[in-house]
Amino acid sequence: MDMPDPHFPIKVHHSACKEQGVVIFPHHFHEHLEFLYIVAGKALIECGSTTITASAGDFIVVNSNELHYGVSLSEDLYYYALIADISLLHSQSVDAAETKFITPITQNRLLLQNDIGNDSKVTASMLAIVHELEQREFGYELAIKSELYRLLTLLLRSHVATILTKDEYAERMKNIERFAPVFQYIERCFQGELSVDLLASMANLSRFHFSRLFKELSGHTVTEYITMTRLGKADYLLRHSSLTVSEIAAATGFNDIYYFSRTFKKHKKVSPSTLRGN
Repeated sequence: MDMPDPHFPIKVHHSACKEQGVVIFPHHFHEHLEFLYIVAGKALIECGSTTITASAGDFIVVNSNELHYGVSLSEDLYYYALIADISLLHSQSVDAAETKFITPITQNRLLLQNDIGNDSKVTASMLAIVHELEQREFGYELAIKSELYRLLTLLLRSHVATILTKDEYAERMKNIERFAPVFQYIERCFQGELSVDLLASMANLSRFHFSRLFKELSGHTVTEYITMTRLGKADYLLRHSSLTVSEIAAATGFNDIYYFSRTFKKHKKVSPSTLRGN
């Protein structure tokens, strides 16, 4: 992921969505830690196999290399996304902070809880970083680094999910590397035939082991994940293109218009024709 300043790798996005049911970010993952703060409205956020319905005031952590996805659940969604490369906090010398906390986080061995909820201290720390990034007053780099240390301290004291052994970490990274081309292929070729056997062969796994690991990483079966991806593409086309509903169904991999309409309404709580009419 690109950073505005590669020598100081941290950035913030201010994001708003005025439509319910819109994919605010598709399934993806990156090496950086990401912190989400919901200012207004509601959103559904998936982090790996964890699904969170987040409202105003809620704070969410996306761990390094964790598959995540978001959908707006209201017409007034507004949130901050703070993305940080924790190598920013590396020490030149090997001290206790480095060996006990920073290195395990950067190595993805120390995992934080995703759903932090409404934690006023954590939120205040993130908002202080956002303020410093926006104002960029003299010394803002020092202020941000010190506040980032504080933010991690608050999270480590109350919101650690698990600490992986070196073997567990190696297995996790192996699976991430093995499945990255699969997720990319689904994103790129969603309109074509996507059989489990084809995708399993890409990961060099048996159908059974592929399906099990896929659900561990994404929180969904292969079929559910492909359907979600196609529905997200269809939602975008219904809102932003002049294609007919039938053309959109065909363009997003649904060969049966009736199945498409039924599935879309089940997941999006509105029919394609109603959404197009809006």
